[in-house]
Amino acid sequence: MRARPVGPTAVLVEVGGPAEALALAAWVREQGVPVTDVVPAAETVLLDGTDPAAAVRVLAGWSPEAPPPAGALVEVPVVYDGEDLSFVAEHWGTSVEDAVERHGATTFVSAFCGFAPGFAYLAGLPDELAVPRLDSPRARVPAGSVALAGTWCGVYPTASPGGWRILGRTQVRLWDADRDPPALLAPGTRVRFVRA
Repeated sequence: MRARPVGPTAVLVEVGGPAEALALAAWVREQGVPVTDVVPAAETVLLDGTDPAAAVRVLAGWSPEAPPPAGALVEVPVVYDGEDLSFVAEHWGTSVEDAVERHGATTFVSAFCGFAPGFAYLAGLPDELAVPRLDSPRARVPAGSVALAGTWCGVYPTASPGGWRILGRTQVRLWDADRDPPALLAPGTRVRFVRA
């Protein structure tokens, strides 16, 4: 773990990966560290609205071996008819049906949100199933598209450009400003995809 000040009221903490970032973010919240905002990412956690020196002292009490919290489980119904489903199956060396089963058997965890409001980067796909991004991103990916890139899974909350491999689609509303929290798949949420 490496912590460094980012301006007068923030600290950026570098960790070993998404699981450590999620575990550290949860620990900071549980410990009541005086911060305004805790923002996990793939290999960092930003602690904003704090005294950097005091935050660094508190962080000395955290261990990278701390497991990430087991958040609530959300099931996302999917129609598996995506234009890249056959590519993914071939890349995995299996049939389309087996690719769907493998995706549905994986419990993903929302590591962090970014790219667009409600877009969760879902960790959990094994390294051997990493899927390459498109060589050239699509100009428009429909809202609700369930897709893979590398070892990440994600669901596009709105129509936008994107280079991930589309497996299918869902009608689930990922972002609702009137909901608490607004993001359905907030960091720490466990996610299972089920056939619609």
